[in-house]
Amino acid sequence: MRKKEKILVIDDELDFAEACRMILEGKSYQVTTASSKAQAQEMVRLGPDVIVLGTLTPAGQAFSIHQWLKQHLRYKDIPLLVIDAQYEERSIKGWRKFEGMQLEADDYVTKPIEPSSLVPRIQSLLEQVTRMIKVLVADDHTMVREGISGVLALHKDISVVGEAVNGQDALEKALRLLPNVALVDIVMPVMSGLEATKRICQECPQTKVLILTQYDEDENMAAAKNMGAYGFVPKRAASSELITGIRSVYGGSYFPASFAEISAS
Repeated sequence: MRKKEKILVIDDELDFAEACRMILEGKSYQVTTASSKAQAQEMVRLGPDVIVLGTLTPAGQAFSIHQWLKQHLRYKDIPLLVIDAQYEERSIKGWRKFEGMQLEADDYVTKPIEPSSLVPRIQSLLEQVTRMIKVLVADDHTMVREGISGVLALHKDISVVGEAVNGQDALEKALRLLPNVALVDIVMPVMSGLEATKRICQECPQTKVLILTQYDEDENMAAAKNMGAYGFVPKRAASSELITGIRSVYGGSYFPASFAEISAS
């Protein structure tokens, strides 16, 4: 029996919200509704898998909720489907032009719309979340971390869930954030990348470690393999190999393929 995904519908047209609830519950989703910003902020604490942000009066309320969600560390990555008002009603209860220019949504439709037509859109958003690769970036150089995170942000199937400044920090954040992949530099203060790799693999087995380092000697690759790493990417090759490496180790494969043949003894 599959888990019931939770959908939050925010809309002050009560008949529309109720129709959405009935249709979605008929598809085995768990649905909650809210008709104001205060109710929405309360309901979002239940941890919805998708938020449907519909129309609210007065104009500006939907945008206010959008801004609150996107600025909240816990809620900013929840998939968001925005339903705007009809063009002639946008000044009353929809998105004004300057608000629309700041819209960050995974899908966007306008009323009138049949609630049943939201089902495939929500299913698509949930599939995207299921495929999302959560990555932790651990490097003691700020510019390197920010550069890597910036590159990863360009890929829709990858989400940087945290950055770590040393090996100890990497271990603690891996245990707290449960990333799918941890990018770990070898040389870091407090705790080395190799020791962090060993601890992460022991204490957070769902996280695959991909070593990303400027040191690409065979002995470092063997040491990384010995600590439990799934992959090894030299920084000089990061621009061409990093994304492939992340996707490979996430899927349970060693990267590069030759890494699997390195002796871990």
